[in-house]
Amino acid sequence: MNSKGKALILGGGIAGLFTANVLSRHYEEVVIADRDEFPAGPENRAGTPQAYHPHRFLERGKMIVERWFPGITEELLQQGAHPRAQKSVKMTNRFGTLELPDEPNAGCSRSLLEWTLRSRVAKLPNVTLLPKLTAQQLLFDAGKKAVTGVLFRDRNVKEPALLHMHADIVVDASGRGSKLADWLQDLGYAIPEAERLHISLGYSTRHYKVPEEIHAAWSTIVNEGDPALGIGTAVFNPIENQLAEIVLYRAGGASYPTTESDLYNQEAEDLFGPAIGNLLEQLEPVSSPRGYRIEECLRQHFEEMEDWPSGLLVLGDAFCSFDPIFGQGMTVAAIQADTLDRCLQSKQEGILLEQGFERSALQEIQSAIEPAWWLSAAADLRWAGVKYEGRLSAQGFSFAQKLFDICQELAYSHHDMAVFEQYMMVTGLLASPHDLFNANSITAIVNADRSGQGNAWLHQVLEEAGVPLEELLVQIIPAFNTEFLPLSMGLPE
Repeated sequence: MNSKGKALILGGGIAGLFTANVLSRHYEEVVIADRDEFPAGPENRAGTPQAYHPHRFLERGKMIVERWFPGITEELLQQGAHPRAQKSVKMTNRFGTLELPDEPNAGCSRSLLEWTLRSRVAKLPNVTLLPKLTAQQLLFDAGKKAVTGVLFRDRNVKEPALLHMHADIVVDASGRGSKLADWLQDLGYAIPEAERLHISLGYSTRHYKVPEEIHAAWSTIVNEGDPALGIGTAVFNPIENQLAEIVLYRAGGASYPTTESDLYNQEAEDLFGPAIGNLLEQLEPVSSPRGYRIEECLRQHFEEMEDWPSGLLVLGDAFCSFDPIFGQGMTVAAIQADTLDRCLQSKQEGILLEQGFERSALQEIQSAIEPAWWLSAAADLRWAGVKYEGRLSAQGFSFAQKLFDICQELAYSHHDMAVFEQYMMVTGLLASPHDLFNANSITAIVNADRSGQGNAWLHQVLEEAGVPLEELLVQIIPAFNTEFLPLSMGLPE
């Protein structure tokens, strides 16, 4: 650890807490500043309207959080989180149903998870959490080339005052509401065009009291719906203290799930299908349904700025935001912080940051999160009304959708567990998409489709492209960087 220097993090959410844990090992002093008051217990903060809705880590995220916060799963269980180990996960889509025992894990709300992580971070001797500070602008040196701190509006005093806080590194982890692009543009910086996924998604979530027999049997029930028919997704997800969340979801903007209490159970039963009707009758609502909507997801490309200011980094949703239904947001925040740690470990001992370190780190972080963005966009573009603006190949997205359809049909209709594991490794961000999207894997998958439709599709695609499969994949699938995949960390057996 380089025991010198001060790091300032904007935002005390999941991304900010991961970042603080990482930076506490490299800086003498770490400060987290947030516009909200930090609750004394597991309660939702005012600045996180999405916190009421389900949150989860993908498999890779589970590995990283346990490495940075050892024993966190057991701690959550001790605080009432739902023990998922060996309880049933039932997943249904248009191809069929799979029911499997879950892995050891803790089902809990965002508020319990964030409070537990924050309690851990607050105990670090060189970390300070400062509430009710609203960032107004960045502070720069005289040449406007280096960030030296942040100007805050301090709401801890009766008459809000301005507070100048200086730091050696500033990390924007303030989420979807980040003003970083505007701040930089106001200072004359040219901001690269962001990728945009115009998604118009709608959530509706309700909490229920769960009887013991259901609590003891179930981990998760998911019905993925059918975007081609406009049928939404529904998820039953037990959390802490014998409570469960049910979330209804649709994208594309044609319609949104109901937030009417009298209609909610019926819509949930319609989406889940008759198999869950009896289960719903046993649940006692403890809240009214709450809605949540997102118009677009954004992937910034700050890493392309040759004049990126020194002393500044950005992580979490402020860098790249996702459709929350796939559970990628917290996992990506963990990946970003983990990647930042690797970058900091590689720098010269005794020097805070070499020239150009920040831009180089952003490039590595961008490469590490690209699989999540591409997978999420490919899935969302199945919905009518969802539009993508950016540099990625539309043919690549449609190719991915068809290959994933074949994988899911093999898994759900024919119980091909080898294909299912390969598919889940990629979508769980444990393996590169290249593990699926290479000529050998694609050929094996389409050959496993006994109907012959997979081979017919691939033959038509190659005939229209007029190039071999290997060459087509280079043209339409991103050149994913596998350097920061967690295989070097060791996968669980």
